[in-house]
Amino acid sequence: MKPRSFVPQKLDVGAFIDSGEVLEGDVPVADLSRLAAGLFAQADLAALPAVQWRAQGRLVKQRVGQPQRWLDVEVKGVFPWECQRCLHAVDLPIEVSRSVRFVDDEAAAANLDADSDDDVLAISRQFDLLELLEDELIMAQPLVPRHERCPTDVERHMRSFDPDEPDAGDSSNSENAKPNPFAALAALKKNQT
Repeated sequence: MKPRSFVPQKLDVGAFIDSGEVLEGDVPVADLSRLAAGLFAQADLAALPAVQWRAQGRLVKQRVGQPQRWLDVEVKGVFPWECQRCLHAVDLPIEVSRSVRFVDDEAAAANLDADSDDDVLAISRQFDLLELLEDELIMAQPLVPRHERCPTDVERHMRSFDPDEPDAGDSSNSENAKPNPFAALAALKKNQT
């Protein structure tokens, strides 16, 4: 008998888990459109290294009843996000390893999911494994992506305040110049000392 072939986008997840086989591969970042939408806007998605993934089913025997069905997934890649300090691209690696329990129907999945910390899904004959992997990457993305040390001098671009130094844009000689409120505060401070 010819071994069964499994397609990640239309996976008969019950049969796959029961087989104990391994599926692995890579997928272009551009194919993960929901993840790609949150990446650095100017990133060339076609030039990014592909996301690598692996999935394997396993059965966990129980003292009573049928064995539990689990799907172990691993996914990793390096993604460009916008650094929240310098607003340039910051490449950050993400690696996720997760186990998901599969049960016979949606009602059982909802009951078990509410009562445990495990991820529980209903078995499907048309399960999209790549969608699950994309979900895992989205949930693992950094909340505030930033460089350890930005490649540009962020402080140079920030306006520093020194009330004793004239502002570069100060046009105090002009008739239309607005008074600098900080200069007035500096003057008050000098008068108090």
